[in-house]
Amino acid sequence: MSRYLPVVITSTIIFLLVLVYFHSYIFITIQSGEAGVLYRRFAGGTVTDRIYGEGLHIIFPWNTMSIYNTRVQEKSYSLSVLTDEGLKIKLHVSIRYYPERDSVGVLHQKVGPDYLQKVVIPEVDHTLRVSVGNMNINEVYTSAGASFHEIIAQAVTEIEKNFIVIQDVIVRQVDLPDTVEAAIQAKIEQKQLAEAYEFRLARETQEAKRKAIEAKGIFDYNVKVKESLTGDILKWKGIQATQALSESNNAKVVVIGNGDNQLPIILGGASGP
Repeated sequence: MSRYLPVVITSTIIFLLVLVYFHSYIFITIQSGEAGVLYRRFAGGTVTDRIYGEGLHIIFPWNTMSIYNTRVQEKSYSLSVLTDEGLKIKLHVSIRYYPERDSVGVLHQKVGPDYLQKVVIPEVDHTLRVSVGNMNINEVYTSAGASFHEIIAQAVTEIEKNFIVIQDVIVRQVDLPDTVEAAIQAKIEQKQLAEAYEFRLARETQEAKRKAIEAKGIFDYNVKVKESLTGDILKWKGIQATQALSESNNAKVVVIGNGDNQLPIILGGASGP
């Protein structure tokens, strides 16, 4: 038995060396939020009817395990498109997506791990280019939100045929040509100036109406006062004023007659010490 011992030890050492060398191909750890797809080199290729979940998996070293991130992911990028008038605009797009977990095996077989670059982005780009190409710059600028929402819905329908879920596609920003930006800015400024002028005009019109009403009130008042100011009333008012002045401690009063039916002339000065 002792003569077989070196063979056993040698075989064990070789096995351990092979195990150490191929451990990354044999022991596969699938992290949280991931799913694995097994490819059997000698037993039918891609396994599409079983998805390997989170945890440790042991496979033969000649097989491979492709791991997919099944969490919601986001991709932001920019693309240039032409409008109906031939104007070049830049769209800043953000896509939130994830693969259908139960169909990852089919996705791996039909498309592969680079499905984002092969399916998602090209489909969104194509839909945006075709749709924006049928829009003029005014439609892009004034109704971007509603228009792009409908456009992107078409792209999502096509993408989801490939076992990919598109949670949302957002056009975060639209960069217009500098000349168009300047024209739009000038238009906005002119509109604001026109609105300010209309406001001032309305305010001045209201002020003119107020002054007209005020003037009419003063006129009516003066007419009524004039009608009530008879000679006797004026003489009585003069007598009251003369009496009040004569009773003042700060003046000496001299009253001189001023003819019949006339108010007296009053001369006076500041009282001395």
